[in-house]
Amino acid sequence: MSIGVSTPGSSSALFAPKLLTVLREGYGLTALRADVVAGLTVAIVALPLSMAIAIASGTGPERGLFTAIVGGFLISALGGSRFQVGGPAGAFIVLVAACVERHGVEGMLLATLLAGLFLTLAGALRLGTFIKFIPYPVTVGFTAGIAVIILASQVKDLLGLSLAGKEPGPLIAKIEALIPALPTISPAAVAVALLVVGLILGLKRLRPTWPGMLIAVAVASVAAGLLGLPVETIGSRFGGIPSMLPAPRLPDLSWTKVEAVLPDAVAFALLGAIESLLSAVVADGMTGRRHRSNCELVAQGFANIGAALFGGIPATGTIARTATNVRAGARSPVAGMLHSAFLLGFMLLAAPLAAYIPLAALAGVLVLVAWNMAEKHEFAALLRSSRGDAVVLLATFGLTVFRDLAEGIVVGFALGAALFIHRMSMATGVEERLPLVPPDRVDTVDPRQPYDPTLATDRNVVVYRLSGAFFFGTASTIGAVLDRIADERKAFVIDFSAVPFIDSTAANVIAGIGRKAGRHGIRVFVTGATPVVRHALLQAGARRPHVRYLPRIEDAVRVAHAAANGA
Repeated sequence: MSIGVSTPGSSSALFAPKLLTVLREGYGLTALRADVVAGLTVAIVALPLSMAIAIASGTGPERGLFTAIVGGFLISALGGSRFQVGGPAGAFIVLVAACVERHGVEGMLLATLLAGLFLTLAGALRLGTFIKFIPYPVTVGFTAGIAVIILASQVKDLLGLSLAGKEPGPLIAKIEALIPALPTISPAAVAVALLVVGLILGLKRLRPTWPGMLIAVAVASVAAGLLGLPVETIGSRFGGIPSMLPAPRLPDLSWTKVEAVLPDAVAFALLGAIESLLSAVVADGMTGRRHRSNCELVAQGFANIGAALFGGIPATGTIARTATNVRAGARSPVAGMLHSAFLLGFMLLAAPLAAYIPLAALAGVLVLVAWNMAEKHEFAALLRSSRGDAVVLLATFGLTVFRDLAEGIVVGFALGAALFIHRMSMATGVEERLPLVPPDRVDTVDPRQPYDPTLATDRNVVVYRLSGAFFFGTASTIGAVLDRIADERKAFVIDFSAVPFIDSTAANVIAGIGRKAGRHGIRVFVTGATPVVRHALLQAGARRPHVRYLPRIEDAVRVAHAAANGA
């Protein structure tokens, strides 16, 4: 039995999982050993992190594990990256918590399922390439905003505060509720959190290859138990975690419920697409490989559908786990699949131990996650780079923190696009001058066209030289310049040799100028247009008898001069 090889540009190649590519290339025992080590390493990192993210999202810790096991396995098995590792992500904490508060856990599961369908559709429509065009200030802005919100969400457990009522979701309301509760601070909770943070940072510095998060949480749990510290644990709040996966089931699919959670589903899908593709790009940079963005989106879609069926929260590729996977020596997607298998093994064998984990310990883990994801240096650099980038960055950051993540991304993207259009329009120019013919040209270059000095001084012919992209953002300005047709001119030449791109708006401007020139008896010549630019102009109606195309300025000037003098 033979397996057909797809050509690089074919649809099957675009959507073929990297696991299939690895198996076609040949997968041996050496690669498997490397993937086992990497998978175990990532599982050790993902274990406390998955539970911490789920708790911070307003759900039980087991849902984070369900997501890492089911969603993580599908992301690696079906994805377009060799090294992507998926599961619950800190970036989703804000969105999931808000969704749970508005629609309950069932509504969150439905939103996750719908997000999976949207992601699968986006990949099938090959939208992965366009999602990567999110401006960098927008990415830094919403990532920093998410970090601030995660940090704020952990203050209660970090300090062991007792609130009079339910903790609010919005940042300002949260702060207003936390400040009066400060007198209830628990020294034991603070000590546990500081122990975790100190151990993680110390091990990262002294023993960077050791699983600092898991060691810190384990030490804190043992210390809290032996010393009898009065701190809240997973067991005291949630009653522990189950020792097996639940049976898959569909959430409530009533049309009313679908309409209610649709905005949340769109937000889950958008953030999942951005996070996963950014993570895949990071893996590409670390390994020199290239991921398949549309295949990756399809895999993310199936992963979220699977996570929802098994009671999990939204899944996406995560930079921290993916980078850990690469550094641990992973060779293929098998490492990510094994990471899920190891997590399942932990849940089956050691679930009762999770009940002793202090919530303050997990809060300490998430505080460091928020600190690391804040991209502080990039934030400061963008503030100094330019006024436009700073505006986009601060708008995205402010809306993410004080309004809504999806709103921050949309507004930031719109501002970034407007800034790009402005910069492109500033880089596009039009230069007006009389014909320029090289005065020192050697006759032997082209003996059939000897130099005619009258061509360089013919005031009846004017040349417009365009430069840069000619599109809707510049069409109005350049069109106004070109439209100033003086009655004494007999012809003018528009040189497109420095124009790499023209859109329909700009092409219609040229067609309109040609028609107006024709009514005045003025000849219009277009020179230097590439086949693509010429096609766009012809499609817009810039054709004979109003517009004539010639390869060079000199050719157009010669024809115009001859016509003006009755030759």
